[in-house]
Amino acid sequence: MASELPFEQPLAELKQKIAELKRFGEEKNIDFSEEIARLEERHAKLAEEIYSSISPSQKMHLARHHQRPTTLDFVNHIFTDFIELHGDRLFGDDLAIVGGIAKLNGLPVTVIGHQRGKDTKENIARFFGSPHPEGFRKALRFMQQADKFKRPIITFIDTKGAYPGNTAEERGQSEAIARNLRDMMLMGVPIICVVIGEGGSGGALALGVGNRVLMLENAIYSVISPNGAASILWKDASKADQAAEAMKITAADLLEMGIIEEVIPEPQGGAHKDIPTAAESVKHALVRQLTELLAMTPDELRENRYEKFRSIGRFTYLDQA
Repeated sequence: MASELPFEQPLAELKQKIAELKRFGEEKNIDFSEEIARLEERHAKLAEEIYSSISPSQKMHLARHHQRPTTLDFVNHIFTDFIELHGDRLFGDDLAIVGGIAKLNGLPVTVIGHQRGKDTKENIARFFGSPHPEGFRKALRFMQQADKFKRPIITFIDTKGAYPGNTAEERGQSEAIARNLRDMMLMGVPIICVVIGEGGSGGALALGVGNRVLMLENAIYSVISPNGAASILWKDASKADQAAEAMKITAADLLEMGIIEEVIPEPQGGAHKDIPTAAESVKHALVRQLTELLAMTPDELRENRYEKFRSIGRFTYLDQA
C-alpha cells in the first residue's frame, strides 16, 4: 500500500479486500472462490480503466516513483560482463553518474547513466541523481574512450537536472554540460539515449545527444522540471501537477513532436511493477536500433545526429501576401 500513488488507491484497496477474503477463507475453511474471482475480474477491469488514461501529472509521479528501476537495475538485467569505471581524472568520482564497459548480446558497448539512490542514505551520496561537473566529465571520459575503441554508447537518462548548488557552479557546471553536448555530436560511434525516469534540463541533455532517443512509456522529458516551471510561472512549486499538464512532457507528446524516435512500453502500472519485463522491452529496442546504426559509417552517424537535432523546432510561416 505504501508504494501506491494516490490515483492507484482504489486498486490497492480492492487488492487488499481480495487478500483479506482469501485469508479469511483459509482460516475458516470456507470456499469464497466465486467471490474472489468476481473481485479479481473487477480489479483487472479497474486497472485497465485507470492505466489506459493516465494524465501527464500522473505519469510525472510514476516517473519519480521511489521503486522505479534505476540505471544499474537496467544494466544488471540487460547487459553482461559489466565493469564499472570511476572518476573524471580531474576532480573526483561523482556517484550521481555510473558507467563502464559491458556486452549487449556479446557486442562490447559503453554504458552510462544517471543513478538515483534506493534509500535516503544512498540518495544523499548520489545527490539524488543530480550530477556535479565531475559527473559530466566522467561521462565524457567514458564516451571518448568508447569513440577511441569504436564501441557504441548507450546512455540512461534519469535526473531532475544538474546539481544546482554553489559547489557545482564553482567547478564549472555549465561548461561541463556544454562540452558534453558538443563532443557527443562529434562522436563517430552510434549513440542511443533512453529516458528511463525523469529527464530534466541540462542535466539530462548532457547525456542526451544521440542518434536515437528513446523513452519508457511513463517517463517524462523536459527543458525544466514541472516543479521549476511552477516556481517560475506561479511562484509556487506545489503547482507542479498543473505545470506537467501544460508542458507536453510525456513520451507520446515528444514522439509526436519528433524529439524522440520510439516509446518503449512498460508493464501495466509502471516499470517498477515488473522490472525484468521492462528491462527486456528496453533490450529489444536497443538491439533493434543498434542494428540499424551499426550499418552507418562514422561520418554518416555524425550527419544523422546533426540532422536529427537540426530538425527539432522547425516553424511553418504563414504567407503574408
